[in-house]
Amino acid sequence: MKTSVIRICFYGPESTGKSTLATKMAEKYHTEFVPEVAREMVTSNQFTEEDIIRIGKEQVKRILEKTTTANRILFCDTDLITTQIYSEVYLKKVPAILFELEKQVPMDQYFLFDIDVPWVPDGLRDLGDRRTDMLALFRQKLEERGIDFITLSGTYAEREWKIGAWVEKRMRTQK
Repeated sequence: MKTSVIRICFYGPESTGKSTLATKMAEKYHTEFVPEVAREMVTSNQFTEEDIIRIGKEQVKRILEKTTTANRILFCDTDLITTQIYSEVYLKKVPAILFELEKQVPMDQYFLFDIDVPWVPDGLRDLGDRRTDMLALFRQKLEERGIDFITLSGTYAEREWKIGAWVEKRMRTQK
């Protein structure tokens, strides 16, 4: 009998190492990860409400698909709360469906990535001057929902070590 998959969300502002670590951790634990599909679907931060809804639906679809093929743990580079945050920041509104979609893919553990690493521009990231505010907003959204989280700060290697230690402990207790 297959045990249930632990969904882990790498969560927080832009340019904090989430994508890199999602890939790295999935490789380390021989499992799946779900990328931030918005990066595949938009080429600028000029998007519409219809775009953000499509992004939300596709993110949920990918999480559900990868949950069926993951090896005990699924690393998610983002979640629907993040989609809601960027909808609010860029569109000044959040379509109600994004809250419904959030309920379809609950996460088992959140890691909130701190902004104490260098900002790396990539053409799509444009909130480098608002990192402190964005970190506070990400934290606030978890706290409003009563979601426990672990804050990751320090170097990328330290973040990787902290995630690995949590995963190892959780896997030992889940057997």
